[in-house]
Amino acid sequence: MVIKKLREQKQWSQEQLATLSGLSIRTIQRIESGNRASLESLKSLAAVFETNIETLQKEIIVIDKKTEEWKAQPWWMRFNMFGIKRRKDLIVIEGICIALGFLFWISSFFKPELMPVTPALFLSAYLGAWTVRKGDKDKIW
Repeated sequence: MVIKKLREQKQWSQEQLATLSGLSIRTIQRIESGNRASLESLKSLAAVFETNIETLQKEIIVIDKKTEEWKAQPWWMRFNMFGIKRRKDLIVIEGICIALGFLFWISSFFKPELMPVTPALFLSAYLGAWTVRKGDKDKIW
């Protein structure tokens, strides 16, 4: 996010930043979306923005926790017990919950004591899906 803000302050496109830093556009996109950056990528970006790597790294950590955008997020988006930081991971967990929900539902015809687990799995899948959609709407991914 810091990289994106610095880029926007200079009114550069991602293509321009990629050209200036010697990185690929895809690398810039990944870093701006919150994925980790290699040391070499950070060095290139620090040189372009005329700052040091430590500043970029500190800013990345601080910005997520201190900005008004972060504080405005619902508590379940801020309190991430499982450490899920990527949209893709949450979608995978949602799919697993749905698959297990169907498995337990079918199994409950043969073992009725499994039935109470089924609604919990479907509810988990629903909450995961809702969180992904909320994250998309608020552009936090």
